[in-house]
Amino acid sequence: MSVKQHKYNLIQRLGRAFKLNFVKLLRSPGGARKVALGFALGFGLEMLVISTASLIYILFVPIVRLAKGSLPASIIGNVIGKLTFLPVLLLPFARTLGKAIFPMKIRNGHHTAFSLQKLLHGDFHSLIGLLHGGIHALIGMTIFGIILGVISYFVVHYLYEKEITNRLKRRRQKHEMNITVSGTM
Repeated sequence: MSVKQHKYNLIQRLGRAFKLNFVKLLRSPGGARKVALGFALGFGLEMLVISTASLIYILFVPIVRLAKGSLPASIIGNVIGKLTFLPVLLLPFARTLGKAIFPMKIRNGHHTAFSLQKLLHGDFHSLIGLLHGGIHALIGMTIFGIILGVISYFVVHYLYEKEITNRLKRRRQKHEMNITVSGTM
């Protein structure tokens, strides 16, 4: 017997992955505050991945543990942040915001492209230029990460509480149905 497998296009796969992670989030243990805090930290820290060249992942687990958030919820928040493509979409705006907050002119003599070989030979001019250009993006993405993290905290807290009340309501209805069915026999 052959089972026909349905092929999904990219948009459908992203939607299914988003929905799966959201269901996992709403079923995460730990209470609304802990889950919402974990999600907010994961989602907010995802905004810093590009501008820190993924070095933020070194601090990911310690930040979540120190804040007493849910680690599974923070991973789900991080994955949902990746699925939304927000870090990529917000990067040009973040660089503009960073330049507005911290205006800094780059004057390192000559402008050359970054080269690892020059860096290993002691020429740090290209590294300085790269860091100065990236500092604006880092500042802007940090601000966007904080704003989106705070917003997502309240949204996830509300949705988690709503899901718990709906789950309890369904259990009560099922229990009442079982009592009426067993009482009529």
